Amino acid sequence: MTDANTAISFANVAARYDDGRDVLTDVSFNITGGAFYFLSGASGAGKTTLLRLIYQLHPQSRGQIKLFGKSTANMTRDQITDLRQKMAIVFQEYSLLSHLTVFDNVALPLRVRGCDEDKIKKLVTKTLEWVGLGRYADADPRSLSGGQQQRVSVARAIIVQPSILLADEPTGNLDDENAARLMELFIQMNRVFGTTIILATHSQKLMDTYKFPVIRVENHHVNFLGQSKTTATEPKKVWKGPKPQNYFAELSKQFEDIGNA
Repeated sequence: MTDANTAISFANVAARYDDGRDVLTDVSFNITGGAFYFLSGASGAGKTTLLRLIYQLHPQSRGQIKLFGKSTANMTRDQITDLRQKMAIVFQEYSLLSHLTVFDNVALPLRVRGCDEDKIKKLVTKTLEWVGLGRYADADPRSLSGGQQQRVSVARAIIVQPSILLADEPTGNLDDENAARLMELFIQMNRVFGTTIILATHSQKLMDTYKFPVIRVENHHVNFLGQSKTTATEPKKVWKGPKPQNYFAELSKQFEDIGNA
């Protein structure tokens, strides 16, 4: 496997907490661009730490991490910022800004990139509609349920069309129908945009329904279960809503328009 088609590469990586206790040890793997993996393991096993290592929020204590073929060692703060522009991360705690409306929370990463406000309005409106929150655009995020806040967090992440999406229990607070909606959204990101996705979950039901390979974190080590693929088994029950293919075709075209503006 060459750097050209490797999105994430770990070589003998270890990570530890401030107390010196190792949480991950000798982690080595390569993940091809466009792959979709579930990330599983007991609470405290190191799933979130692994995601934070990839997103460069936690420094490794040893070993080498490469993202998009480039070593993260000795990168400047600006270089790390540029690297994160290609990624998005969704944490359990939502990380929404309470002084901004739902619309402005989702629009924030586009505004940081200097996108035109007319294009931002179209993108944010379409994305909020798709995740079922169109009528909450002007709402204070604190007035929403936990599951609704999670969907806002996901909308904010996917709107930048990231090359890598990291998600930490994104369906944990959702009912089956909305969990299926988000999973289909992630699947279409993977299929249409070629987004590399690592989705942490405790849900065996989710992993049984969507037959993606699994990264298992256990005893400070990482094991890969199953073969990497970029398609999933269709669930028996799907939600009644917009077809994701149509949504992503439109969204992709809008991103092209933004890029050419």
